[in-house]
Amino acid sequence: VQLQASGGGLVQAGGSLRLSCAASGRTFYAIGWFRQAPGKEREFVADIRWSGGNTGYAESVKGRFTISRDNAKNTVYLEMNSLKPEDTAVYFCAARVTSIHLYNYWGQGTQVTVSS
Repeated sequence: VQLQASGGGLVQAGGSLRLSCAASGRTFYAIGWFRQAPGKEREFVADIRWSGGNTGYAESVKGRFTISRDNAKNTVYLEMNSLKPEDTAVYFCAARVTSIHLYNYWGQGTQVTVSS
């Protein structure tokens, strides 16, 4: 099983970035994005069910971030708009195999830095 996250970078406040998570090795129930800022605990950002496409978001990103999937490419995207300096963090994608919110597989992180 492999989860490959990419797309991070440096952007000014108000800008946009799109993260990608390429999944392989097995089928998943859902894939989510998490982030961890320096000195803070890892927090949930968004997730999407692989079948049906149901989505969930943290309150802090609702209306600014959009999670989507491309089944043919086995890839999940996180479109991030109206970025704020407080969105600066390492972003991780993770996958779970059941409806229980326990993520079994994790990818490496990708750094997102938002300058003010």
